[in-house]
Amino acid sequence: MRQRRLAWLGFMLAALQAPVSAWLVADESWLFSLCVALMVAIVIIADDAARRRPATGD
Repeated sequence: MRQRRLAWLGFMLAALQAPVSAWLVADESWLFSLCVALMVAIVIIADDAARRRPATGD
């Protein structure tokens, strides 16, 4: 559970950094922060879905 909270914190920090970087920096490097935030979110959501699946018992 602690790792999940840290993962969500990392997502939030990366997601919040993207618009701030876009405002401060003239180039398009802020897109990297946005891509990282989206990848972290996808991994968290996939992990949640895998945990909620019932065990197969094989």
